[in-house]
Amino acid sequence: MAPTVGPALARALVDLGLSPLVDEPMSRHGFWRIGGPADVWVEVPDLASLRAVMALGAPVTVVGNGSNLLVADQGIRGVALRLAGSLRDARLDPQGARVGGGMMNSVLLARLQRAGRGGLASLAGVPGTVGGAVRMNAGTALGEVGAVVREVTVVLPGGAVAVLPAEALGFAYRHATLPPGAVVAEVALTLQDDPEAVAREQAEIDHHLARRKATQPLDQPSCGSVFRNPQGDAAGRLIEAAGLKGASRGGARISDKHANFIVNTGGATAMDTWALVRLARDTVWRRFGVRLEPEVHAVGDWPDGCWPLPEPT
Repeated sequence: MAPTVGPALARALVDLGLSPLVDEPMSRHGFWRIGGPADVWVEVPDLASLRAVMALGAPVTVVGNGSNLLVADQGIRGVALRLAGSLRDARLDPQGARVGGGMMNSVLLARLQRAGRGGLASLAGVPGTVGGAVRMNAGTALGEVGAVVREVTVVLPGGAVAVLPAEALGFAYRHATLPPGAVVAEVALTLQDDPEAVAREQAEIDHHLARRKATQPLDQPSCGSVFRNPQGDAAGRLIEAAGLKGASRGGARISDKHANFIVNTGGATAMDTWALVRLARDTVWRRFGVRLEPEVHAVGDWPDGCWPLPEPT
């Protein structure tokens, strides 16, 4: 039987040699600076520890870098988990790299640049972790990470390990098919090592990052793009055309700089942010007949009826 939440769960994690925190505010761990307490927060340093945590049978929410999560005001039940140690590192080899699921995209790109390797322009400016990037097939105008994934090692509920080839993941726009409850522990990637190709890619990355800095509100707490771009259009363009730039609820505001960003201007709650997500979706549907789909992932103990989002009206 899984240990009950709170102190009993924390004691079970201590018995595994970990250092959990009880009732840890999730507003400390996400880019939006929003969210109530997790029953237990823990950082997991290696594959063996991750398997042991998953074997406890308690609910597990992987937080990663917290860059694409909207955590409920009531917090997260069970374990909120961040990969650390060897699960946040990378090993380069002649075929490419084997990268821990917890490694930050920006750190990996910097390491590749120092090593004269390329192939991951798709992650330039994407502020999360490699595991999160694989889970949502993250990308930019420069490509998608799924194009360079060879295989993914996951830990399943119960603690078993599975190695999944790329073709089993069904990569599509902002989507990959992973087993329910699986945690991405390691990703095998194909890299580019031709000097001329790497130099061209770096020039593209530099241009992309400069444009991103000029057009996105990177100086305010947000999760990046809230909605996926609909086919043949851009969510930000539609939200702006609907007249919603600057719309606010409590401390949350649709950015005046980029309408597909919702920023925390100070003291925003998850429900403030949810209200703007729904406002944007409903308004774009009424005005243009386009059904926007969230790119942000909502986690935690939400009131009934919030997620999945109600059908636009």
